[in-house]
Amino acid sequence: MTAILDRRLTPARPDLAARHLDGQVEALAFADPVPMRVVTPSAPLRREPRPDAPLDTEALAGEAVRVYEQHEGWAWGQLVGDSYVGYLPEDCLAGDAPAPTHRVCALRTFVYPGPSIKLPPLEALSIGAGLAVTGESGDFFTTGRGGHVFKPHLCPRDRHEPDFVAVAERFLDVPYLWGGKTSLGLDCSALVQLALAAAGIAAPRDSDLQEQGLGEAVAFDDGLVGLRRGDLVFWKGHVGIMTDPDLLLHATAFTMSVIREPLRPARERILARNGGPITAIKRLG
Repeated sequence: MTAILDRRLTPARPDLAARHLDGQVEALAFADPVPMRVVTPSAPLRREPRPDAPLDTEALAGEAVRVYEQHEGWAWGQLVGDSYVGYLPEDCLAGDAPAPTHRVCALRTFVYPGPSIKLPPLEALSIGAGLAVTGESGDFFTTGRGGHVFKPHLCPRDRHEPDFVAVAERFLDVPYLWGGKTSLGLDCSALVQLALAAAGIAAPRDSDLQEQGLGEAVAFDDGLVGLRRGDLVFWKGHVGIMTDPDLLLHATAFTMSVIREPLRPARERILARNGGPITAIKRLG
């Protein structure tokens, strides 16, 4: 019997699947991956190869992708970082892009054509985006693609933030966007994933996978006492981060933004709006 695999994380369709899944799934053909990277500030990953298909997530500049098919302007593949599968615009990818040496550690930064803030920017990159630094000029790093980025806005990929909650707090008031994963707009699980990534902690993309895979369960009762900064609070389809024993930080469609609010009223509102009860509280080691 063929195992039931999560479509979000399994590069398999009825007509095509990844070669390593041969014998595990049924498909008309199997393909080896073509390694590529995102070369635009971000790339939408959609469920179907059309621009109006639902947005499942976004891949940031520098992210590696295993591509199994390229057809009519779309690349079907799997993100290396969190294993998400879907369709990305072909023009967002390149096979010869160098591996990033640095990542954006500011909430957002500009890429300039030269080492001057007076030049019109080429593009803007969000926190977590990766760049290959090849040199420096004054206050700027130069990149493999000829851009210039303000030095304090980049850090080596192996340098990690000491407090992921502080990273998440920088997203306060950023708009809510279903499937979004940048400082222009993001959803609840992207806020958790990006903040943890800055601290060197890998996390799945969606809240149900985060609930299953992150931390240890914390016992709680109706009073919700004893919580700590950094605890993750889960509902069905939603997640937030405790910034202290009482306050929850989360990206919410209620205000269409990232907000900080007392946990108890948030719990009652979510329950009243058919979001259900809290399903788990997880604490990272």
